[in-house]
Amino acid sequence: MKQRSAKKVQKWKERFERERQLRQEIRAAAPDILRSKNFRSTRSHVQHGNMTVNNHSMNVAKCSLAISEKLHIPCEKKDLIRGALLHDYFLYDWHTPDYVSPHKLHGFYHPGRALHNAQKEYHLTPREKDIIKKHMWPLTISAVPMCREAWIVTMADKWCSLMETFHVHKGHGALIEKLQKIEEGQEKLKGGNLNQENNGIG
Repeated sequence: MKQRSAKKVQKWKERFERERQLRQEIRAAAPDILRSKNFRSTRSHVQHGNMTVNNHSMNVAKCSLAISEKLHIPCEKKDLIRGALLHDYFLYDWHTPDYVSPHKLHGFYHPGRALHNAQKEYHLTPREKDIIKKHMWPLTISAVPMCREAWIVTMADKWCSLMETFHVHKGHGALIEKLQKIEEGQEKLKGGNLNQENNGIG
């Protein structure tokens, strides 16, 4: 019994460390996105189940990195991460009733809205644009991904959406919350410049 418990603890430690490494890699590639007022506002928009757009985007970025590493797919990791974070940058609540805000065809139109919003705030590479615009393929049948990074994010988005809809991520919610608190504490220790940066973005 003790041996089984020790294995379980070790498994959670490894999971925690892997989660920390992925989040660190994402922070290094996209500090401007993570600190932006508009990106942080997606914490208040629900995506799938009880998952916010913000957490979904982080999940897709982490899953995309995992896919590229597991399958040994060479790619531009910075573009992969940034495109994944911005793939759902539509900045509205698509669950709002149609008579208030007509988002009935959200699945078809939100990639274009996300790309439009992202281009207003960031200088996007061709790969990042392809990721954002094409991630809903094959629903958007004519928008076929043209680079490996876009294909990876398209796969990661489908997988994460399925897992989130059926609450598979729920089991390690406490783990994510703990990491977020640690990261927020570290940001505050960097000199208090974060709030000043946020005021000029979005």
